[in-house]
Amino acid sequence: MTISSTQAVPDTRAVPRHVAIIMDGNGRWATQRLLPRTAGHAKGVQAVRRVVEACGRHGVEYLTLFAFSSENWRRPADEVSLLMRLFVQALEREVDKLEEQGVRLRVVGDLSAFEPRLQDLILAAQARTEHNTALTLSVAANYGGRWDILQATREMLRARPELAADPARIDEAALAPYLSMAWAPEPDLFIRTGGEQRISNFLVWQLAYTELYFTDRYWPDFGHEEIAAAFQWYQTRERRFGRTSAQLANGA
Repeated sequence: MTISSTQAVPDTRAVPRHVAIIMDGNGRWATQRLLPRTAGHAKGVQAVRRVVEACGRHGVEYLTLFAFSSENWRRPADEVSLLMRLFVQALEREVDKLEEQGVRLRVVGDLSAFEPRLQDLILAAQARTEHNTALTLSVAANYGGRWDILQATREMLRARPELAADPARIDEAALAPYLSMAWAPEPDLFIRTGGEQRISNFLVWQLAYTELYFTDRYWPDFGHEEIAAAFQWYQTRERRFGRTSAQLANGA
């Protein structure tokens, strides 16, 4: 488990160690081309391949993609059904490529809502790639940041019931091990495609000190050049973590 950015100053470098992305704009990409929204989601799978490859080339260690939020169940039933089918197809077709590239796959979220076949495919893909170390690809599915904090709180109290009688003992260090991504460092760079400028209940706890990058480019058109542009922007940021610019200049 890594220490949070509100407890200690993390190491920083020119290339972000952990990148988190909301893959937005699939439906609008399709609508502009007079295609059904579902065509945009299918095209977005190709963008996932490009971004995984680009992040690997740049030396990113962790890549987290927001594939399906806990609020996305509100979408039209046919669109939700297609998203589930695409998830199944991606797990069936892409695991070989991930294995070749040394990518470890992890899926975070409340997986109990998915059909048994999809749950089995997720578990099998995670087990098959668990030894890989080049890049950890996390897919957030049926995930919400508030859900994450709530489930972590429940798990903490289940594991440590004595804390309920003495809430003053509850601090970040007590809760952090039960968050769904406790094994990963907090994201250095958050990217949202599609023009919207909000985090939409994604990694609410973990994004406390993350640099937020928004682009109008729709997700199906996102790839190597767009990742490079985001990283160039990231390199212009002064990551102070509560300190002053003068302190940074003096190496504090």
